[in-house]
Amino acid sequence: MSKTVLQATDLAKTYQEGNLVTPVLKALNFSLQAQERLAIIGSSGSGKSTLLHLLAGLDKPTAGEVTLMGEPLSHLSEVKRGQLRNRYIGFVYQFHFLLPELTAVENVMMPLRIRRSPWKTAQQKAEYLLEKVGLAHRLHHKPSELSGGERQRVAIARALITEPACILADEPTGNLDEKAADEVFELMLGLNQDFNTALLIVTHDLKLAAKLDRQMLLTEGRLQPTQITPPALI
Repeated sequence: MSKTVLQATDLAKTYQEGNLVTPVLKALNFSLQAQERLAIIGSSGSGKSTLLHLLAGLDKPTAGEVTLMGEPLSHLSEVKRGQLRNRYIGFVYQFHFLLPELTAVENVMMPLRIRRSPWKTAQQKAEYLLEKVGLAHRLHHKPSELSGGERQRVAIARALITEPACILADEPTGNLDEKAADEVFELMLGLNQDFNTALLIVTHDLKLAAKLDRQMLLTEGRLQPTQITPPALI
């Protein structure tokens, strides 16, 4: 029986500025199972990034609940949410957010160093993951010395180093050219299988979304199942 990694129950988010009330998400319900690959698609401004922040406990919902590995996030302190996030979730963003003063291997080590893992242990694991993403020859290069696709590969290695139950990816190929985007996406799918992690990607790229197990459309603040015919195949 598959285990539920993430679950959203009646999840809602509303922003208020003065008398202006803007509902972004409205009573969303869905779950992500272990090793499942889910794409959430939607136009710019549809609330995809807001949803990811709620799922990771980086923001609090106006209503509803997010459960991560059986733990309701609203019942936890900020410190406990951070610990749970560090243990079970890896992030890949459109912009890699690598620390510019650190080398590739040092950037990948960071989540384990935050856990106070021994330097040597973190270094060995980071080097192994950089080899897995094809960057064994770039261990000691800083982000400014890497191409866009290489930086995103470093970010993927960093997301995997804690052996998370789930990878959350926010437009992970949106800042890359088509060739680099295809390479990075195929790499993510392969690593998803190798490391048995669930994968949730928010994207507007229908071609990439169609390669995942399941697709959902976020529109007018609500999620609904959808099926995609990639544009290249129409």
